[in-house]
Amino acid sequence: MRGVNEKAAAGKLTFPPLPLHTTQALRRTPLNRAFALVYSCAVLALFYRHFHSSISFFSILLIVADAVFAFMRATTESLRLCPVLHREFPEKLRRAVLVEGAEEEEMERDYDPPGVDVLICTADPYKEPPMGVVNTALSVLGYEYPAEKLAVYVSDDGGSELTLFAFMKAAKFARQWLPFCRDYGLLDRSPDVYFGSGSTHTFPEEAHNIKMMYEEIKVKVERVMEKGFVPPEEYVMNEHEHEAFNKWRTPRFTRQDHSVVIQVLLESGKNKDVKGHRMPNLVYVSREKSRNSPHHFKAGALNALLRVSATMTNAPVVLNLDCDTYSNDPETLLRVLCYLADPSIGPKLAYIQFPQRFHSIGKNDIYGNDHRRLYQIDPPGMDGLAGTRYIGSGCFFQRRSFFGGPSSFPSSDIPLVLNLSHHDLDKSISSKTVLASAHHVASCNYEHETKWGIEMGFRYGSLTEDYKTSYLQQCKGWNAVFCHPKRAAFLGGSPFTLNDVLSQNIRWSIGLLEVAISKYSPITFGTRAMGLLMGLAYAHNGFEATWCLPITTYAYIPQLALLNGVSMFPKVSDPWFYLYAFLFLGAYVQDCLEFILAGGTTRKWWNDQRMWMIRGNSSYLFGSTTYLLKLLGFPASGFNVTSKVVTGEQMKRYEQSIFEFGVASTLFVPLTTTAIVNLIAFVVGLAGVFRHGNTGEMFVQLFISGFVMVNCWPIYEAIALRKDDGKMPAKITMISILLAWLLYLASSLALKL
Repeated sequence: MRGVNEKAAAGKLTFPPLPLHTTQALRRTPLNRAFALVYSCAVLALFYRHFHSSISFFSILLIVADAVFAFMRATTESLRLCPVLHREFPEKLRRAVLVEGAEEEEMERDYDPPGVDVLICTADPYKEPPMGVVNTALSVLGYEYPAEKLAVYVSDDGGSELTLFAFMKAAKFARQWLPFCRDYGLLDRSPDVYFGSGSTHTFPEEAHNIKMMYEEIKVKVERVMEKGFVPPEEYVMNEHEHEAFNKWRTPRFTRQDHSVVIQVLLESGKNKDVKGHRMPNLVYVSREKSRNSPHHFKAGALNALLRVSATMTNAPVVLNLDCDTYSNDPETLLRVLCYLADPSIGPKLAYIQFPQRFHSIGKNDIYGNDHRRLYQIDPPGMDGLAGTRYIGSGCFFQRRSFFGGPSSFPSSDIPLVLNLSHHDLDKSISSKTVLASAHHVASCNYEHETKWGIEMGFRYGSLTEDYKTSYLQQCKGWNAVFCHPKRAAFLGGSPFTLNDVLSQNIRWSIGLLEVAISKYSPITFGTRAMGLLMGLAYAHNGFEATWCLPITTYAYIPQLALLNGVSMFPKVSDPWFYLYAFLFLGAYVQDCLEFILAGGTTRKWWNDQRMWMIRGNSSYLFGSTTYLLKLLGFPASGFNVTSKVVTGEQMKRYEQSIFEFGVASTLFVPLTTTAIVNLIAFVVGLAGVFRHGNTGEMFVQLFISGFVMVNCWPIYEAIALRKDDGKMPAKITMISILLAWLLYLASSLALKL
């Protein structure tokens, strides 16, 4: 921004008229605060009853479960005390930044916008198909933004020639695609989305020709995907491509062990589209890999891109995107500038986060893939404090936020080539000097004995590098903004099978606990650095996996007590019964109202709360156990890429809102065991009520069993009613029956003791 200020002072540039954005508190905030006070008093009353009741093994388990529930409830309330919503006015920047109908070399803008480097990561061409990554890159290459200010860097952590081949073809296609998007003002600038939307009838002739080019590229990429390598006939006539693919022909080149590969596919200063306009930069990067050096998963890949982009374009703004998250609004960057160009907040703004929203969500969202609470309901609550957290994609950073606090910049700790104040922007990004520097900073040994991943860049030490990075940035004094326009800025893909959904959640659970239970715990370190409410807000996500304790406890203990004829809750005639009723109904009704006010439906809310229970009894449980085993020195699971590939039958069942159990996953064992225990407990308990007439005494336990049973209907259906490939494997059912019987025996023994 220094250059902009100098030009403005000279009278050549003017800033857009303020305000560029507004902030508004939610109207329901006073009601949230009042309800939080009442509910907190009810929780205290619950513990009063616990400590004035008889103590048994089962009651101790309930006290522990309720203690975790109370803590997590407190973290939830921190997000409801002062939520805010922002609104931007990009139209004020449109004329200042975008000049239409003039040659780019002669443009005179009122405001000189900052450069933007887009960082996209992919790791496995068979789980993350290259054409999907290509569509993501093309959608951001098509931003309504000065081409010379935009660069896209693609990290291929799988080191695959298939991905490079796809991007070489995409770079040639972009010369046709980008002017087509610009000339017709397309909103959908992902070719797959545009051609799949049926919009081509508006511009039949030209759109048909462009579509034919795109389909030809898809066929070529699919052909080499089937072969598993790029055959020489695909590149033998091009010396530039021949040299690139020869790197894969050496015996030492493997996915886990290979040298740096950097390929400049488009260069703004040299390449032009078919209309003669400059094109954005497009660079393929595969960092060096070695079995003897840690690679730090996605955080390591992002840091390598951060350094490579610094040697080439060094844009002050950095956008991180998942490989399957395409741009859905070509003017998104104007919304970002509404905050960065505001002198009152821009200097302390680390990042602007857009919510993750998805294009592949089923009608009823049976797996809760929308994560509406995480991505849309909770962020405004953090925004009213010091800003929302970074959620892994769709986030625009100020580059300098990776290198220190907002009031200081430790330039002495950064090599000259990465120093923001030292960069030769006139040098070609494909020059030998620049490429040599880029190869150097992408090597395995570059980070040795440096502060990368510790005090600089994306942070290491957690499988959820997004959570840890933003958390430590905000602890240093940076602020953030949650930007949620009506038209989604980005749309991504989501898993289509229950096993993939739960496996992804295990990884998140482990990563979050790695931060929450460390010297950087938000309860201790976070509250000191940011204040109590922000500490609790970060704890809400950090300790999310601990929900497994209350969820699993209430999934088994009241039911096992019911099987043994033991009452654990007050009778319906007891005044304490109304406390339990209030705690249950209050939490669920408030959650439902928030979900619906955020644009959800009652059916989607029901599925979302069911998935919360499923995660608590599977992925949260497995994630917490894996983390504890890791603390004890046992090997833990690493970063597993979630597959973006789905079969036709799986997609059909997903669209019909039918759960996919198909594989004999251990994650399904506790779910099936829960379903069996609750079914038997409800039947036995109901029979006991008819026999003994003790409905009032056993009502709460019967209600809990019945409520869990209703949520378990997809499991009963998969066990007994379905014949398709997505039914519950018989092996899982038999193991679960055995475990249910063992739990009953253990509970009977515990009661006798």
